[in-house]
Amino acid sequence: MLILGLETSCDETAAAIVRDGQDVLANVISSQIAKHAAYGGVIPELAAREHLKAVQPVVELALREAGIEASDLDGIAVTSHPGLLPALIVGISYAKGLAASLEKPLIGINHFTAHIYGAFLEKSEKLRSSQSYPILSLVVSGGHTALVLIRQDGSTEVVGQTLDDAAGEAFDKAARIMNLGYPGGPLIDRLARRGDPTSHRFPRGLLGGGGTPLRDEDRLNFSFSGVKTSLLYHCRKLDPLPDDCTEASMPQPWLDTIAAFQQAIVDVLVRKTTWAVEKYDAKTVVLCGGVACNSQLRTAMTDAFSDRELLIAAPKYCTDNAAMIAGLGYHELAAGARSGWDLDATARLPELDHVSFTSGE
Repeated sequence: MLILGLETSCDETAAAIVRDGQDVLANVISSQIAKHAAYGGVIPELAAREHLKAVQPVVELALREAGIEASDLDGIAVTSHPGLLPALIVGISYAKGLAASLEKPLIGINHFTAHIYGAFLEKSEKLRSSQSYPILSLVVSGGHTALVLIRQDGSTEVVGQTLDDAAGEAFDKAARIMNLGYPGGPLIDRLARRGDPTSHRFPRGLLGGGGTPLRDEDRLNFSFSGVKTSLLYHCRKLDPLPDDCTEASMPQPWLDTIAAFQQAIVDVLVRKTTWAVEKYDAKTVVLCGGVACNSQLRTAMTDAFSDRELLIAAPKYCTDNAAMIAGLGYHELAAGARSGWDLDATARLPELDHVSFTSGE
């Protein structure tokens, strides 16, 4: 089956063609980062307008790269939730029109679940092996930070999640505090390599210690608001950055601060994942989502789970993309799922504690 995937949940307009859930024939992304950088974050209305301009061109380019006609498609998958409502509506409206004109089935896709599937793109045989289960996935992005348990029957349960900021959101807010620019995650990753992560110890939220007992119900949950506040006060003690400061001329105390902040985030993510893997005796560990591009996190996860099967999504499938939407869409359509013409956008996950994950096998 040839599935067209469409992704417009935030600031990337993406289209992809995937065959049978694993062969990526085309993966086209039009980024709006430069448009939003001046505002320090994504502006929903601006994002929607940019999606309107880009959606048709990215679909046409995806079809050309895949070497097929639109009539060759067997179905259309589109992100329907969660995300920015104005942005989601653009993708859904386009997908409905295309599906109707081609008389092809339409399926709305959970963006959160698709991030998990992104780690299995081109490796979907892992979903068919009983030895892979249970699977424990750390989904870490700008909008979500969660631990997801996947059982062999395809059922999926969120066993831990952030109680405030997502990790990616914490990185972006940290960059804003330090006047580093947007998006903050990639820049912090680069700058941290030149700093000393042991120069300062920022708090590790919900890890216990310090005389404060950790409640059982919070053992697998995350909190990044404390480390963000601690960073704010710490930065006030540093000499201000020069007005002409560049990435290359960043003062060492600031580089050390950035490295220490990143280390605090990574430590929490890895420790919580370790606890979850031990609790559920997970055979496979998955790292996915935009923050999974972070080099320190990838290294730390590799070191922590050297004794288990570890799947880390390729960087091109970590950040928002349509290949993960098309890949999961194949499995949903193969299982008989369909969306009606009343498919609508939802800003948030309807139920964050239970989401569907269909293997289609």
